[in-house]
Amino acid sequence: MLEELRITGLGVIEDTTLPLTGGMNVITGETGAGKTMVVTGLGLLFGGRADAGRVRAQPGRAVVEGRLRLEGRVAATVHARITDAGGEPDEDGSVLLSRTVTVEGRSRAHLGGRSMPVSMLGEVGEQAVAVHGQSDQLRLLRPAEQRAALDRFAGPEHEKLLDALREAYARWRAVVDDLTDRRRNARERNQEADLLRLGLDEITRVDPQPGEDDELKAEAQRLEHAEGLRTAAQVAHQCVAGGVEATDETPDAAALLGTARRTLEAQAGTDPALGELAARLEEAATLVTDVSAELSAYLAALDADPARLQTVYERRAALRALTRKYADDVDGVIAWAEHARTRLSDLDTSDDLLEELDREASRLAGEVADLAGRVSTSRQEAATRFAEQVTVELAGLAMPHARIEVAVLPRAAGRTEPTLAVNGTEVGVGPDGGDEVELRLLAHPGAPSLPLQRGASGGELSRVMLAIEVVFAGSGGPPTLVFDEVDAGVGGQAAVEIGRRLARLARSHQVLVVTHLPQVAAFADRHLVVAKDTGGAVTTSGVRVVEDTERARELARMLAGLPDSDLGIAHAEELLAVAARERRP
Repeated sequence: MLEELRITGLGVIEDTTLPLTGGMNVITGETGAGKTMVVTGLGLLFGGRADAGRVRAQPGRAVVEGRLRLEGRVAATVHARITDAGGEPDEDGSVLLSRTVTVEGRSRAHLGGRSMPVSMLGEVGEQAVAVHGQSDQLRLLRPAEQRAALDRFAGPEHEKLLDALREAYARWRAVVDDLTDRRRNARERNQEADLLRLGLDEITRVDPQPGEDDELKAEAQRLEHAEGLRTAAQVAHQCVAGGVEATDETPDAAALLGTARRTLEAQAGTDPALGELAARLEEAATLVTDVSAELSAYLAALDADPARLQTVYERRAALRALTRKYADDVDGVIAWAEHARTRLSDLDTSDDLLEELDREASRLAGEVADLAGRVSTSRQEAATRFAEQVTVELAGLAMPHARIEVAVLPRAAGRTEPTLAVNGTEVGVGPDGGDEVELRLLAHPGAPSLPLQRGASGGELSRVMLAIEVVFAGSGGPPTLVFDEVDAGVGGQAAVEIGRRLARLARSHQVLVVTHLPQVAAFADRHLVVAKDTGGAVTTSGVRVVEDTERARELARMLAGLPDSDLGIAHAEELLAVAARERRP
């Protein structure tokens, strides 16, 4: 759950801390006091889009900080992701998050003690928090969102089936697009292929080798300066192997070093320092002997053949002809040839290849149609369960005669999606299958079954949304649920039922509710009030926890706008007593 939330410099909130608890947390306050900024802060903390226009001019930046404590599978998943990104949870298992937004629109995020991309906050938010507001109700009216809601309810096995469909669909469309492009652009492809083959033929005739241009350049330099190199090597060899004059009687450098070593060793017993020098002379003699051998081998291998030099010149000219056309160096020419061979296979428009692609497209189309049919069957089974459970919840939300239907219909063929035969019917198929999902509401017996956007009033839509969330909560989901005035347009007995349902939801989840309804606020385990201070030069808001008498005064204000009315306070206390009885297990 989210244990604490601190907001600084956001909208009318200068600096305030919300101490949250498990169960149901209610946030109330006068209109314009800043309740919306609390939800906005939550959105920022969990990766939402930053709006620089909400940042206070002083201090010029908004900061939202939170402490999140998770349990079970969600904790393991989130902690592992944070650790992979370089952060780490606190020793007590909690995680610190923060988001900073400046008036210039710059945004920074910190998670687990490390600076992170804002997207990381979003990843954590997907696992930990679900925010529902009036905008979510509007989103639920869209057919794609209704299908996504049903898919979410259907469970993990359905998700696996849906993932398999999306993968098969992507492979099928890739093959179809490839086949279409080869047929449509056959002439252009053949022209490009001819040019590539000409280049490959030229490169193949020359057959360049990796690094060959550098090797030939070095060899040409040796051949061009062969006499100078030979003279230098001979003089050096004579100095090392037998003196400058190279007479037979002249001892070589190794022999002289050996004599010096033996002379020092003879006196090493008198002074150990001479023994150490003798050892170093032995190392020098070994090194001189090695150099002498290598100089001898160098002289033997040194080639001064003019014919070989001419061959090197011709080879370098052939390589330069390639590098002028295809790349900066020989290695680049070789890479160009490899790319050209790969590209030639992509440009192939032969009948054999087209027939092979056609067969593969047909095979994948059959696989997609089969998976789409299985997904549709799974959706229909889930739709029945989903409708039944939401209908039961609506009965508890003062809509006893209302009923939800979930229609899973084949998508009409002939739209932008390709058409396939799914379960014997020609339908338009996309990556999510060939179904259209529509939530319908029967407000009372005898009423027509209408889509939500036509059949539900604002208050009814709020209750449908809450009923759906209660159903989702029973099948898992994030441990913290935020409801931002989803009770708008509701009153009377329905408001009490919404409070009761939220309290029941709070038995298994942490619930944060922003509300104007005292009937809902009375069910809270913790009541937070956002209050506006207009005493200074700049209007600010803060949040405080209210309890006992102060809480009754707040409910009286919400009931009648009269926090000091004895009758209003008595009514509020009665409401709190009823809610307390209802919350008991």
